[in-house]
Amino acid sequence: MFKMNRIMTILACLLLIASLSGCSATRTRESTGQYIDNSVITSKVKAAIFDEPTLKSMQINVESFKGEVQLSGFVDSAQSVKKAGEVARSVEGVVSVKNDLVVK
Repeated sequence: MFKMNRIMTILACLLLIASLSGCSATRTRESTGQYIDNSVITSKVKAAIFDEPTLKSMQINVESFKGEVQLSGFVDSAQSVKKAGEVARSVEGVVSVKNDLVVK
């Protein structure tokens, strides 16, 4: 009986370790918490760009990974490229901005 109880405890511990490791982050993958945090950052950056009257927000795509924001899409001027980068950097939680916007 004692041996069976010990085996069940060991199996339960292994199962717990395996399930928790599925939620951990790697260099190329976010943890569940980081995914949620980055979703919030992306939403905040999109809202900030939308609130900026000089930017056409429908042509600007925003993605984030571990606090690094990437802007892509098309804008009308170099001023808009610069302004979008400034707006994105001003959002709380943004670590860095990769500005890949293209002037059309």
